[in-house]
Amino acid sequence: MNWSMWIRQLHRWLSIIFTAIVVGIFIALGTGTEPAQWVYFLPLFPLGLLMLSGLYMFVLPYAAGRRGG
Repeated sequence: MNWSMWIRQLHRWLSIIFTAIVVGIFIALGTGTEPAQWVYFLPLFPLGLLMLSGLYMFVLPYAAGRRGG
């Protein structure tokens, strides 16, 4: 597998992790108990990695076009 395939696979798994964390926060809010403040910061790490991998995949076709590939 090349780097592009690894990045795409990582992006898919990060999106699953991010979605699970957000759903977990909504479930915690639905139970009526207020979760700790740090729980709200949990989605930020996978979201940042999603942003980086998404930007890489966005720029990849433009970079390949300039190289002539």
